[in-house]
Amino acid sequence: MQIQTNFSLRDFNTFGFDAIAQYFVGVKSAEELTEILLDPSWKHITKFILGGGSNVLFTKDIDALVIHPAIRGIEKIKEDESSVWLKVGAGENWHAFVMYCVENNYGGVENLSLIPGTIGAAPMQNIGAYGVEVKDVIESVEVVDIQTGEPKIFTNTECQFGYRESIFKKEAKGKYVITGVTFILNKKPVLNVGYGDVQKTLQEKNVTDPTIRDVSDVIISIRRSKLPDPAVIGNAGSFFKNPEIPEDQFNALREKYAQLPGYPAGPGKVKVPAGWLIEKAGWKGYREGNIGVHEKQALVLVNYGGGTGNAVKLLSEKIQESVENQFGIRLTTEVNFI
Repeated sequence: MQIQTNFSLRDFNTFGFDAIAQYFVGVKSAEELTEILLDPSWKHITKFILGGGSNVLFTKDIDALVIHPAIRGIEKIKEDESSVWLKVGAGENWHAFVMYCVENNYGGVENLSLIPGTIGAAPMQNIGAYGVEVKDVIESVEVVDIQTGEPKIFTNTECQFGYRESIFKKEAKGKYVITGVTFILNKKPVLNVGYGDVQKTLQEKNVTDPTIRDVSDVIISIRRSKLPDPAVIGNAGSFFKNPEIPEDQFNALREKYAQLPGYPAGPGKVKVPAGWLIEKAGWKGYREGNIGVHEKQALVLVNYGGGTGNAVKLLSEKIQESVENQFGIRLTTEVNFI
């Protein structure tokens, strides 16, 4: 392991902001991670865990030891007639893992194709798209305690998954490093193609009996048509969560905005697309210097090059205020501010 000082994190966040880490180290195994955590010379230095940086907004330099889990590997640990259990290192690329599953006809993650980031970030955020959440295929999450260096396993239930939430964003935040995730995939895939855009695109392609490859290809196509590539325009995907509001409030808004979309979100709740609210409030395609709101997807804030995290933060606050004034809904951010 080589610990570097004054290390640029430009290549470790998809916004492409040039935050400087006081110290930086990449670890390739749980053992290396434990070694650095228990090293007495680093005991009193704050630790900051950074994966692919696909869901963070750096607003300042990081006065800490930034630990980048680069733990690789996909291991089949169990199999029966209908399912396969795969243990995957936290440093594996999420989309590459999805492609591995598609190639092997392991169903369950195909709707999550092309989501940026690493395996370790998936349970933390409970990533989801097109009617599927990663919690549905996670058996357990392996971690190391930052204070003690001890390994621990969280079961699916113990992870306390919610909409873009988990225990790792709440009471366990900053206490553990995720080192690996065990997934249960279906060898006889049950496809989820109920989402409007997916159904429509399959029909346009005359696919009547889709495979998981077909579903993955369609979702990759949809995402590429709507979302900017972080390698070209800096962004962190969906910046805000889709709000869940009381049914009465939704019905009242529908009287004024007849086209307002809504989806059931549990008893008495309706989920409303944040992108629709932002677009209706007039922000789609808005640009302020080197940052702005993407022209095709109002849910995505972008860095055109040379922008700053603070500028994006201020823009997000303006959008929150504008949407709240117009609709009475306070948007919450999906991206983590650092």
